[in-house]
Amino acid sequence: MPVVVVESPAKAKTINKYLGDDYTVLASFGHVRDLPPKDGSVDPEADFAMKWEVASESKKHVKAIKDALASDPNLILATDPDREGEAISWHLLETLAPALKKGAEVSRVTFNAITKNAVTEAMANPRQIDQPLVDAYLARRALDYLVGFNLSPVLWRKLPGAKSAGRVQSVALRIIVDREMEIEAFKAREYWSVHARLGTPRGDEYDATMTVFGGKKLERFDIATEEQAKLAVAAITSRELKVASVAAKPASRNPWPPFMTSTLQQEASRKLGLGARACMSAAQRLYEAGHITYMRTDGIDMAPEAVMAARDAIKARFGAEYLPKSPRMYKNKAKNAQEAHECIRPTDMMLSPDRLPVADKDQKALYDLIWKRTLASQMESARMERTTVELASADGQVGLRANGQVMLFDGFLRVYDQGRDDEEDEDGRRLPLIHEGEAAEKRGVTPEQHFTQPPPRYTEATLVKRMEELGIGRPSTYASIIGTIQDRDYVRKEQNRLIPEDKGRLVTIFLQKYFPRYVSYDFTANLEGELDDISSGERAYREVLRRFWRDFTAALEGTSELRIGEVLEAIDEALAPHLYPPRPDGSDPRECPLCHKGRLHLKTARSGGAFIGCSNYPDCRFTRPISSPDAEVVGDTVLGLDKGEAISLKNGRFGPYVQRGEATAENPKPPRASIPKGWDLASVDLERALALLALPREIGPHPEDGVPVEAGIGRYGPYVKHGAKYANLPEVDEVFTIGMNRAVEVLAAKQVRGRAAAAAPLAELGEHPEGGPVQVMSGRYGPYVKWGKVNATLPRDLEPGAVTLERALELIAEKAAKSGKKPAKKAAAKKPAEKKTAAKKPAAAKAKKAG
Repeated sequence: MPVVVVESPAKAKTINKYLGDDYTVLASFGHVRDLPPKDGSVDPEADFAMKWEVASESKKHVKAIKDALASDPNLILATDPDREGEAISWHLLETLAPALKKGAEVSRVTFNAITKNAVTEAMANPRQIDQPLVDAYLARRALDYLVGFNLSPVLWRKLPGAKSAGRVQSVALRIIVDREMEIEAFKAREYWSVHARLGTPRGDEYDATMTVFGGKKLERFDIATEEQAKLAVAAITSRELKVASVAAKPASRNPWPPFMTSTLQQEASRKLGLGARACMSAAQRLYEAGHITYMRTDGIDMAPEAVMAARDAIKARFGAEYLPKSPRMYKNKAKNAQEAHECIRPTDMMLSPDRLPVADKDQKALYDLIWKRTLASQMESARMERTTVELASADGQVGLRANGQVMLFDGFLRVYDQGRDDEEDEDGRRLPLIHEGEAAEKRGVTPEQHFTQPPPRYTEATLVKRMEELGIGRPSTYASIIGTIQDRDYVRKEQNRLIPEDKGRLVTIFLQKYFPRYVSYDFTANLEGELDDISSGERAYREVLRRFWRDFTAALEGTSELRIGEVLEAIDEALAPHLYPPRPDGSDPRECPLCHKGRLHLKTARSGGAFIGCSNYPDCRFTRPISSPDAEVVGDTVLGLDKGEAISLKNGRFGPYVQRGEATAENPKPPRASIPKGWDLASVDLERALALLALPREIGPHPEDGVPVEAGIGRYGPYVKHGAKYANLPEVDEVFTIGMNRAVEVLAAKQVRGRAAAAAPLAELGEHPEGGPVQVMSGRYGPYVKWGKVNATLPRDLEPGAVTLERALELIAEKAAKSGKKPAKKAAAKKPAEKKTAAKKPAAAKAKKAG
């Protein structure tokens, strides 16, 4: 039987179902080889020769494939249809080559969807490995290695606390840091608008906004103060208003194109709250189960047969009036044809989300999004009528406008509308019957104050969109880039927004100062373009590496003599407008606000990161975080005594905090608690300080299991905790007042909403004859039954709700016999067995490509 190799067990299981017993289908569990994380893995002196190594956890998978090839030498490589999939196939061929018999046939097959038709057609049309696509992978891998292993040590030596730098991750970090500095430099500008509630002669009411004042058309900032707004209100109230014109115009909205990788990640973030990694993980599982097409793509076109299937589904479900006369065609915008597979769509348009045989909530929600977007993309446009009513005073000094919209036919909006990252001012109000020339009765005139808003912080969705606009990254890399900058603690996520940490800001400024070319948006985008050229066979990959390495080594040599002090001075100077903004009184912004003698400078902490400190240290201990230039000056203030110990309000390098007692040789680290964000320092008295120092606060035993429930303030804000489960609280003050009922409610809501749901059984089936509960669980590769340490996957034709205790016991017995496990008694679980289980985790994790 020919040996077919794919990346994951889930994909192998689905393909095996279509190919039958004539083939042996095995999983490689992702990449089987990689560059060892040490010097010399890429050797520029040997024309960029690369030393690959089979990962220890991959050796057993390679052995299984070699064993299968002993009985049938024909090898079919069926990994994913993109650059990463081609690379996995190439690595497999290179690794398995010594085991292949003379004359053995090796072929490569790809399919955009794991369906019977797609798999059968792919097997009938094999090809050889696409070498230009492999070359593009080699170039990208070599570039990432050369940057990481040469630039990161420079950071470690010159910038304490920095962890690493990467070819694309550093540019993504710069995007976030640049936006944060825009926000901090932003100065809000006040303006006013004036609105009137008007009535028709028939008694109906509608709203209008002032557009003309003093005979002049109003621009956004023309009414700049409250006094001017009051004059505008007086101008309206003192005049009679009539309807000058009523204009109704037809309008239409066309549907959005179907999903590609970036737009799927953006919508999943907006509508489902899924990060890029979680989105791609759920999409990968839907693809491997055969429910959607390949999920890493820059393409938005749809196969003709899929278009016709979508049209059939629309007609059957919504009626012929929702079907345009001819199919909608969408053209790919991708520069790289190798990334431009078909759009992301359901493989079966008639499979509605409510009938999807999947238990996982994220997968269900994501499929619902993909199904609706796909059908909507082939539906009729929405038609509406937009009405504009102009009102004016007889002397022409005052004018108002009312807008309204009536939906005539909802079209694609019946199924789907794209989410927005920031609210748009779309006036969809319906207007009553209004006639030109009739009087408008004033029933209220109201001024409204506004302030211009800074640009919003990036979400994962808007960051992907921005990277796509700049030409940085590709479908297979967006999620890993965003994940890396968070894993390195360069960026944190708060309320779904990405905020740079101080160390992330310092790394960015350092790279912009000493390696400006390599965090340049244009340079990175151009290099991505060259990698695309390699994949299409238009450029030799070693030529790209040689040119890059020549310039990069020169930049590295330019930093060899740098000292940490010089680096801090340069960063201090570069960040000066942000760190030391002008003071309202015109005094020197670098003068220490506490001692008025020293000068403020950037300093690094032993733990990494940086802070602003006084040059008059240790006589003056003023410090503040670099991200708070307007931080209130706090000296050491004693708030009172508790149990004979002074309770003090102090200022540290990471902001103000309260402390019990003083540091001594016996007690070098007395109890401390940071002042929560948003608290007015003037409000911090002895009572509030003691409440902070008493955290975490025990609320009481949980009513279900008696385990204590606590409330506290952590790195990610206020929380409640039950055992190992945490749930965020919306307000800091709730930490001090929350009771058991509210705490249980918050914890339960988190379990339903988030990851804790995965640990809850889908069903409790009863006790095993040898003791211990038998449960139906939801897992990464689908539902399974669990008893002790035995996990047995459910057959595809068995729904979780239909599992009986008898059937579960049969599955558990089969699984235990195969694996040799006997988990009836927990005490019998030996350490070697635990190690064996733990060793499987990295291998399973590798099945998900870094995407």
